[in-house]
Amino acid sequence: MKVNIYDVAKAANVSIATVSKVINNTGRISDKTKKKVNDIIKELDYKPSLIASALMGKNTRTIGFILPDLANPFFSELARYIEDKANEYDYNVVICSTDYLKEKEDMYISLLMQKNVDGFILASGFEHFETVQKLMDEEVPVVIVARNYPEVPVNLVAIHDYEAGYQATSFLIQQGHQRISIIARDIWSNRERFRGYSDAMKDHQLPIPLEIYYAKESTIQAGHDSLQQIMQESKIAPTAIFACNDMMAVGAIKASQKMGLVVPDDISVIGFDDTLIAQIINPALTTIAQPKKKIANEAVNLLMSAIDGDTQNHTIILKTELIERDSVKKI
Repeated sequence: MKVNIYDVAKAANVSIATVSKVINNTGRISDKTKKKVNDIIKELDYKPSLIASALMGKNTRTIGFILPDLANPFFSELARYIEDKANEYDYNVVICSTDYLKEKEDMYISLLMQKNVDGFILASGFEHFETVQKLMDEEVPVVIVARNYPEVPVNLVAIHDYEAGYQATSFLIQQGHQRISIIARDIWSNRERFRGYSDAMKDHQLPIPLEIYYAKESTIQAGHDSLQQIMQESKIAPTAIFACNDMMAVGAIKASQKMGLVVPDDISVIGFDDTLIAQIINPALTTIAQPKKKIANEAVNLLMSAIDGDTQNHTIILKTELIERDSVKKI
């Protein structure tokens, strides 16, 4: 049978309030009584309830990490780095995946609030900011990652998606490509990358395809289907594809190969994120790397500061890097 606080109080011959004060290091308790209670706690192997600790005003040493898709290597790698960094602070991480659905975002936030987590790292789309604003209004520590809210004061760690989209497209143009199509999903980060793509094309006086198709998901299959649609409906086939994440880029490569095209000889492909899949695919994927470990470290550091009482909001924008591999050819 599980030991509870009543068992500790009885064995130590003290009140429950005294045990609580010893656990939380509050009140005026003699060193002799503290030692006695702590010895009993160790002897009985008593583990204080996290919920009970929260009700007594003590941190549960747990944070909630809400992300859109754990199957996406970018978010799974980010989750691992966040867990590693949180463990350095002796914190546990509860991870929830939302599929970019607002009802799931709201559900998981409500659930984790009931679990008395000490704060949140939010990496989902959160297209509706009122969900985040409600947490902030309740003075719950929050850090946003993997998207930006330029006009909202909030703790945030992100990249400049617009500039990264411009960089990826400019690189393809520098390699001699003029007919460049994009595969993107209708979410904030991809819309910003699309905006960078569009401006890079305009700045080089290059035509943007008349029909833009947003992928329904950020998956290999979505990239595969998008590439097929682009090739079937384009009057002049593109020589290069900019996919707004590595999974869709891999899908585009698979579809190209199925159509008898050789990457990069017949069509070049550049991805985004630099996940493990970028190195496994053949040919190895040229991509825009996000500094995932640094994003995770900065996010956890910001959240720990907020939990400790820092009420200032901090915005950290990190740089991306172009990783050249084998999927883009100079023409």
